[in-house]
Amino acid sequence: MKTAARVRVCAALLVLMLAGCRGSRPVDAGPAFLYALALPSVGPTRHDARGLSGKVVLVSFFATWCFPCLAEMPTLEALQKDYGAKGFQVVSVGMDLEGEKVLQPFADHYALRYPVLVANDTLREGQTAFGHIRALPTTVLLDRRGRAVAGWQGVEGHADVAKAIEKLLAEE
Repeated sequence: MKTAARVRVCAALLVLMLAGCRGSRPVDAGPAFLYALALPSVGPTRHDARGLSGKVVLVSFFATWCFPCLAEMPTLEALQKDYGAKGFQVVSVGMDLEGEKVLQPFADHYALRYPVLVANDTLREGQTAFGHIRALPTTVLLDRRGRAVAGWQGVEGHADVAKAIEKLLAEE
């Protein structure tokens, strides 16, 4: 399946999945995704969820023990470097059950240029706009209005994600 078609299928599946997890709320959750990112951060890059409003946001759910998640980190770093000044922000959400205990040394060691957030029980239990995160890494791309417009499970190539980001950054 071509990449663009795969992205559309993944986005459609994500919207359907999230609609089922959020009860009677509309599918266009908008700021609900951003509110779900009001989590504590660890490491050198601080985080304030209010600063995400109006930005294109790539949310990467990961765990410190997940080899594909670690393999994806250079791509996330490059995307943040390439598009950060243009209104784009990468945010990683650590799903480790040990929380800050393992995420703090991890974030300090890698000194990432994007925030590393600590998932709370509500998020891990699928009780936020993101629904249940069934695989790691899982990545969700939010537009400037905070709506989920694309999603991937597993590692996605830099060029394909960059193309989706550029399209969203070009929209006003």
